[in-house]
Amino acid sequence: MTLTGIISAIGNNNSVYPLIVRDCGIEVPSKIALTYNQNKKESKEIAKLAARERFLDEYAVSAVWLGGIPLVGKVADYFIKKQGYNPDVNLKLFNKNSVQNIDDNIKNFSTKVSKEIIDELKAVKNNKPAYEKLLAAKFAASTTIPILFMGVILPKLIFASSARKIEQQRQKEAQKNRDSFKSSNVNFQKSIDFMNRKNTSFKGSWVSAAANFSTVDKMAVTDGGYALGRVGTARNKNEAIDVGFKMAGMMFLNFVAPKYIEKYLDKFIAKTSGLEVALDPLMLNDEEFIESIKNKTLKLPKNLNEKEILEFIDKNPDSIFVKYARKFGKVKFLENNIRDPRAFVDIKDIVKFKENIESFMNKAAVSKSIEKYAKKAKAVKSVNILTNIGLSSFLLAYALPKAQFAFRKLVTGSDLEPGLAPAKKTITG
Repeated sequence: MTLTGIISAIGNNNSVYPLIVRDCGIEVPSKIALTYNQNKKESKEIAKLAARERFLDEYAVSAVWLGGIPLVGKVADYFIKKQGYNPDVNLKLFNKNSVQNIDDNIKNFSTKVSKEIIDELKAVKNNKPAYEKLLAAKFAASTTIPILFMGVILPKLIFASSARKIEQQRQKEAQKNRDSFKSSNVNFQKSIDFMNRKNTSFKGSWVSAAANFSTVDKMAVTDGGYALGRVGTARNKNEAIDVGFKMAGMMFLNFVAPKYIEKYLDKFIAKTSGLEVALDPLMLNDEEFIESIKNKTLKLPKNLNEKEILEFIDKNPDSIFVKYARKFGKVKFLENNIRDPRAFVDIKDIVKFKENIESFMNKAAVSKSIEKYAKKAKAVKSVNILTNIGLSSFLLAYALPKAQFAFRKLVTGSDLEPGLAPAKKTITG
């Protein structure tokens, strides 16, 4: 993959690539280091345990978060196919007000695609309630299974492991100095008691309306359930508050902030430099695209209504516009260069894409050199993407942990992890 391709991939906030870069490459290592440094202010032993917990927790969660949802989804797809349905059939095709409705697609594509695909559409059409239930079950499986593991099972395993480590440390201290051990034993035992005292259960309900969620959408839902699970399995009240604060910040910075940062960076550049930077760097680097603007041969849909846009797509599958609409997942085609009648085309997304191209084309046309304008726009867009990744990573990997530590100090009066900190003695008169 070229450098432009890499930047394009990590700049797509609707894909998992920015999450992988931020989560595994930047955020987790930084959090581990910050956790150790924060706890060692009061106890090096607790700091080691806290850093160990953070390491196991973060990387195990990342593995499930990034790989678990797609894997469970594929297993669910296998079982859906065993029931005689193709999970690629989109439920939005049942919108009678759309020219993409399932009846019209069966009629219009009957001579263009294989009989197998038409039969798949008919199977869903004739058994919509059963198919909806299967998709709802798929959604439930691909979210609740990761939620249960990340939010309930994993923390319980880590807490039990830490309890064993504390017990080992206690025994080690006892061998070195039994007199010293007698005075410290109470605090260690209370810490262990906190770990074993809570017995929580995970409860949740999901609706079939979310059956068509994307992987990133499912990740957002999973994060919400994961947050609730972590609060529920906290070893004490202070840890529940601490974890709740962290999870709320993580959800915002992972799924909301990057899109707003991208929007405002593009808007700021457009206003200050006059450059149109809404397009992907791959397009701005495409000589054919630039030449078509220069020669005024770029084909775009003339109208904005659903029927005419779909007709343009179907009649011009090899056009630059459709080529990039396909590349960016806006339209799905079959191998024979026919639009897939089982998929649904988001017309609003296509219209926005068209308007961004037109805006770039109009501004490039009045510049001294279209090639230089495109080259400059590509460079600025790439900087915007890297700035977005850098800023959101800084907020996740440094600013959020620091805010969490300050919040923890305010609530508990200690720098130690609330779940590992020895319980304070109650003084009685």
